[in-house]
Amino acid sequence: MTAQRLELRVGNLDCEHDAAAIQRSLKDFPGILDLDIYPKAAKVVITYDPEQTSEEALREKLEASGFPPAKGLAMPEQPKPWRNPKVITSVTSGVLLLAGFLLGFIAAPAIVPQILYIAAILIGGYYFGREAIEELIFEREIGIELLMTVAAVVAAAMGQLGEAAMLVFLYSISEAVEGYTEEKTRSAVRALMELAPKTARVKRDGQEEEIPAEELVAGDVFIVRPGESIPTDGVIIDGFSTVDESPVTGESAPVEKKPGDAVFAGTINGAGAIEVRATKAFADNTISRIIQMVEEAQERKGKSQRFIERFGKRYSPLVLLAGVLIAILPPLLMGGDWTTWIARATVFIVAAAPCALVISIPITLVATLGTGARNGVLIKGGVYVEELAKVKVVALDKTGTITKGQPEVTTVLSFDRTLPQDTWLAAVAGLESRSEHPLARAILRYAQAQGIRPAEVADFQALTGAGAKAVWDGRSIYAGSPSLFQELGHALDGVAETIQRLQDEGNTVILAGDETSVWGVIAIRDAIRENAAAAIAQLHELGIRPVVMLTGDNERTARAIAREAGVDAYYAELLPEDKVAKVRELSQQVGHVAMVGDGVNDAPALAEATVGVAMGAAGTDVALETADVALMADDLEKLVYALQLARRNQRVVSQNIALSAVVISVLVIGAVTGALTLPIAVLGHEISEFIVIASGLRMLKE
Repeated sequence: MTAQRLELRVGNLDCEHDAAAIQRSLKDFPGILDLDIYPKAAKVVITYDPEQTSEEALREKLEASGFPPAKGLAMPEQPKPWRNPKVITSVTSGVLLLAGFLLGFIAAPAIVPQILYIAAILIGGYYFGREAIEELIFEREIGIELLMTVAAVVAAAMGQLGEAAMLVFLYSISEAVEGYTEEKTRSAVRALMELAPKTARVKRDGQEEEIPAEELVAGDVFIVRPGESIPTDGVIIDGFSTVDESPVTGESAPVEKKPGDAVFAGTINGAGAIEVRATKAFADNTISRIIQMVEEAQERKGKSQRFIERFGKRYSPLVLLAGVLIAILPPLLMGGDWTTWIARATVFIVAAAPCALVISIPITLVATLGTGARNGVLIKGGVYVEELAKVKVVALDKTGTITKGQPEVTTVLSFDRTLPQDTWLAAVAGLESRSEHPLARAILRYAQAQGIRPAEVADFQALTGAGAKAVWDGRSIYAGSPSLFQELGHALDGVAETIQRLQDEGNTVILAGDETSVWGVIAIRDAIRENAAAAIAQLHELGIRPVVMLTGDNERTARAIAREAGVDAYYAELLPEDKVAKVRELSQQVGHVAMVGDGVNDAPALAEATVGVAMGAAGTDVALETADVALMADDLEKLVYALQLARRNQRVVSQNIALSAVVISVLVIGAVTGALTLPIAVLGHEISEFIVIASGLRMLKE
């Protein structure tokens, strides 16, 4: 049998230490071929041999190891505080500490508060003390938990039982809260998971039945009633409606949908009932792919986070070593008091512990990535958040990025006063209805929008590179380029200026007429997106210059689009390799470059840029895979949002690092000089950690 893949969300998985515990627990379990653990997503992915083990056995093993798998696709939630062992032990420690303090205050026998303090230390320190020992033995690392454990043990050994109990209580509270903090950062992913309904109404063998949404497969036909969410990606086969796509793309306006149109999982059906044929199984649909990519992105660390983690792994052992030296060198070399300097060393170890510094970046990045995904901007990892914040120049592909990627009729002018415009347009629409050319499709869409019914024509003939002809009302009619009509013997002197003006505006000019006269002109252009110029103006306001347009289109069209969009420069008639060279040149001349394209044709240029950004990635697997950043909607203003989000993330990270460094510096100086007691150092340490966490969680706001 072939290997099987099991994806489980498990409880109590909040940090790297928990991930290491799962790794150790499953290390020698028979049948496991591969194991991936995602602490930020509380997810375990196991590849196993079904001949040696089973899903049930793996679930039981995780449950026995203290990491119970959630049922179905639900995100595991932290237990209520009164059922959380870490909270219970911490609160018990606090109660014992308070009782010991009060008994000492009323002059009870000294042995009673001492016993209470020792109990508070043992109970409150159980979890983080065990973590410290496991990390030291199995991971061969000295972490923050070991620093706190050593400080508590030394303080207790010196007879400072009350101070040691307070340290244990305060640190155990921060450890207990960690899981709830992680749960808060997962709120964006949980919101995405809740977009898709839990069940789907499918038609099988002529009958309607309700099944779990995760059982949907490609080819199933399902029904979506008004107001319901769409369970998986598909194509409408019956019914008309509007669909709110904002949960996936971030676009606020509902989109009209008809048979043949694509719909995405997690979007919300409007007023009409629709029947949809699934194009993707539930596990492969747009929402599932977004969730998977956000979770993988949250595990990918930015450069600054990797630096801080490497720094922390070296810093913590140095803190412990420095504490030992502070305890022994002054008494040995300067005749200092042993008790005084051991006390200062203990305070120093607590004061210098880098909790706030280590947590300052990851919690901010995780919140940023989740918020971006919730607003239609999928960033593939922390490193790309950092690179986005440094972008100085933006290169935009023209077709499908600045423009809609679909030709539209922009102008219709009549030259023959004897023939009504609607009449000759009906004749041209009839002719073009026989053609599959994109320009022909644009003319038909325009006629339909104007309520013009295509006329009946005969003897259609395509004129390669020039246009087309047919017979209408007993005469030959033509639609094509100005050169075609010149070949037919028509003098265009009277309309040449109009044709030239329309061409200068980036239009493709189609003339219509018969063998004796030119009826009129139809100007067609790939129209600029409604908000493209506004988005480019906003990029300028952010200090992004130059904003350039790269296109394979001709010089005249490129110039017209560039002028209308407001870009700083444009480069026309570029092959794919030319776009790559231009992106490289911009990078060398200006700095960090973001290249924005459709994620398919522009793949080489996206790869060359500092950050590759794919437009309109919803439902497009290639775009999701190719780019570093995927804008789910065809909306350039989402690029502006992505840049603003990345810059805000960097500001919050910088503030958190600065705050952490200042607090550690002040506490360390106070510890070494003897100005701070152990309880004050612990309070300062824990308060700074909570402030940094709260600061990082600001990125969850829109």
